[in-house]
Amino acid sequence: MISSSSRNLWIGTYPAGSTPGTGEGVWRIEVDPGTGAFGTPTLVAEVAAPSFLALHPQVPALYAVSETAPGRLTALQVSDDDGLAPLGGLASGGDDPCHVVATPHTVWVANYGDGAAAAVAVADDGAPAADHRAVHVGEGTGPVADRQAGPHAHQVTAVGDHVLVTDLGADLIRRYPVDADPGRTPAEDDVAARLPAGTGPRHLVVLPSGALVVVGELDARLHVLVPSGDGWEHAGAVPVRPGAVAGEEFGGHLTLSADGTRLHLGLRGPDVLAVHAVADGAAPELTHLADTPLGDGGWPRHHEVLAEDGTELVVVALQGSSELAAVRLDAGSGAGEVVSRVPWATPPACVVVAR
Repeated sequence: MISSSSRNLWIGTYPAGSTPGTGEGVWRIEVDPGTGAFGTPTLVAEVAAPSFLALHPQVPALYAVSETAPGRLTALQVSDDDGLAPLGGLASGGDDPCHVVATPHTVWVANYGDGAAAAVAVADDGAPAADHRAVHVGEGTGPVADRQAGPHAHQVTAVGDHVLVTDLGADLIRRYPVDADPGRTPAEDDVAARLPAGTGPRHLVVLPSGALVVVGELDARLHVLVPSGDGWEHAGAVPVRPGAVAGEEFGGHLTLSADGTRLHLGLRGPDVLAVHAVADGAAPELTHLADTPLGDGGWPRHHEVLAEDGTELVVVALQGSSELAAVRLDAGSGAGEVVSRVPWATPPACVVVAR
């Protein structure tokens, strides 16, 4: 049963060969943070393959990227009752966009297919400008031939007056001004950090100390990078969980608890939600606490964390089994259990908590 304290979630979906209106699109569902019970899924906006979503930080606008070639960015206006209406759209600036983040004046898109990171100016109401403000295409390769033949932008993270872009194909983290200059061309100093060859950096989080934790999709490790000069340097790594094997376990989305003491990591292959303790400081340390099984074949692609009274509810998009799962975690031990599930018409790919 859904209570009065329930929260609305926006759900993006992954391409599955369907056409808009037959499952692909932006959905809305309620979840009770206390019990994990789900309401009934509702298709709110027909958008092709919206594999990642992001809310504007100041105005009621939701952005979706269509993971297609070429890609597309769609802006949707959010009504008071969490309805969605078209606000504008344009090309994503590259192929197969897989991540989007919104800052007050600019929306950034990571295009996985060709490695392009694109910045789009937005108006006061959140509508995107007709043209891109800037598109940056990095260079580089890595040793994993079938995954690192060229650059693959995978995530954009806003940090102060810059954004950080993880490049899975080149084992780099690139940095650009948050409100990019259209006349600026990429330079060597755009590289903010280098990771060991074959890491395949996918997603990252920023610790309170300013250090970064980066999940390697290809080497099954969590990497710690500490501030050094005007960038970051590699300071060590730990397995995504004890005994993890590269090529069999693939780190997905990574989140940091509100108090900065725990990491939550979706692991595809073993299909678990792994929790690590964080001892932050000049030399941050990570310690694996527990794994919560999500179901065979689940393939967790993304998750969102809701906290309440010493526990955490993690809503996980299970691409492989085409369902959402609600996981109740003990904030102290990191141990958890799946408390509810709901099937989805098209594989869910992204979870965003509505305001």
